[in-house]
Amino acid sequence: MKTFVLTVSRVFPITHKRKGEPTFFVEKIFKGLNQIMPCCWCGHGCTCSKHCIIDSMNLNEKIHTIRSNYELWEKRIKEVQEGNAIISIRYWSGKPYNSKQIEVYQLDKDSGIGIQKIEMTLLGWFVDSIDSDYTSKDFAKNDGLSIEDFYEWFRGKLRIDMEPMAILHFTKFRY
Repeated sequence: MKTFVLTVSRVFPITHKRKGEPTFFVEKIFKGLNQIMPCCWCGHGCTCSKHCIIDSMNLNEKIHTIRSNYELWEKRIKEVQEGNAIISIRYWSGKPYNSKQIEVYQLDKDSGIGIQKIEMTLLGWFVDSIDSDYTSKDFAKNDGLSIEDFYEWFRGKLRIDMEPMAILHFTKFRY
């Protein structure tokens, strides 16, 4: 079975004003998937996930991620939905590309995984959807970010002439 790797950042990148601060993306993904996160990932030395300090933090859920190269991800998600591949969600144990990857979750054909195309227009973000009442604030929240962090994260990538991007859904939720 094929495995497609999807890495998420544990800290804000050096291009972000909050560089080096924790994103809590792994924890937010577990919350979005309604899963109990194994304590060994929280770094607080607790032994019971039900009493983990992460559980007491008021974190948003992260139910999707936005990535460039829509066509590539469309092919990959189709393979997963057909049962021929899985998505392995991972993070870097240290410096990105120079450290071991730690797998935190696998998404298969039964996970609800899906993809939607997102494009930037003169009026803002546009997603092919049934309900057109979604805003950038909704995209940010479901991506596990505040609206300010969302715009900072995508700063320089938000151009009218940009290639369509992919919203990779971890659940059955769609816009």
